Amino acid sequence: MRRRATLVVLLGLGAAATAAAPASAAVKRYWVAAVPVTWNVIPNQRDAIMGTTYTPAQTIFQTVVYRRYSKNWRRPLANEPQGDGNQDLMPGPLLRARVGDRLRVHFKNLDTTFKRPHSMHFHGVHYRPSSDGAFLPGFSGKDADVHPGETYTYKLTAGRDSVGAWPYHDHSPSMSASIAGGLFGMLSILGPRERAPDREFVVVFAPMGQFQSIDGRAFVGNTPVFRSRVGDVVQWDVMAMGSEHHTFHVHGHRWRAKDGTPRDTQTVGPAESFRVHWREQDPGTWLYHCHVESHMAAGMIGTYRVSR
Repeated sequence: MRRRATLVVLLGLGAAATAAAPASAAVKRYWVAAVPVTWNVIPNQRDAIMGTTYTPAQTIFQTVVYRRYSKNWRRPLANEPQGDGNQDLMPGPLLRARVGDRLRVHFKNLDTTFKRPHSMHFHGVHYRPSSDGAFLPGFSGKDADVHPGETYTYKLTAGRDSVGAWPYHDHSPSMSASIAGGLFGMLSILGPRERAPDREFVVVFAPMGQFQSIDGRAFVGNTPVFRSRVGDVVQWDVMAMGSEHHTFHVHGHRWRAKDGTPRDTQTVGPAESFRVHWREQDPGTWLYHCHVESHMAAGMIGTYRVSR
């Protein structure tokens, strides 16, 4: 059972999710803003594997992303925890909680470039309609239509059925343009007594212009470089945004499905998500990518480095 505990994939409702909420359940507060940025999908302007080069005109554009802030939006913070990757700003901040926790996500629209309304819509957690964040004329309120300069607080609860990795994204009147531009992020919910991983990696597969991106970047040398050490328990939080299906694959590694079957690929559709765990034992530099060949050729490929 101890061996299984380090390998089993929790997809949706797992054993940890069925236990009662712990006495240590807390209120988790996050301060997030939608901010305009100049984004470069391919900062080094090349596909290192094929040797193709690109111009800045092909790879740079204006967009809006979710950014984490300190209390009352006093100062911006890194979205990505130190050591879990080398990216920032896309995807949005990883919002962590445990079963029983109440989340208060304080959101501010700072979109001074496009001056569009924005919102936050969360999968996998419990909330009232006033925290749904999805725009529906005649029914939805301010939660789904936060105008520039305005704020809103979303009130969420991590239930027993919330264990796993889940998307959040803009669901305002600007949803289509916002998701295409990278206005999305992930929730990570632990079971009541579940140990947090030593390393947690967020992988978002999404088309971005003419490219296929991982966390808003395309091609080796631009996509996230994830790092761990032998002995670490690593967790990969994987989701797809947009209208395409993708297949997550890490070279040289396997995990176990709910039925105990070993596997090394997992398909994810639009707004679907999953997480996988393993205890690392294989040092070296490994590829990870989408196994849809045309997507990999268009940029959905990166490196994972394991040290001793």
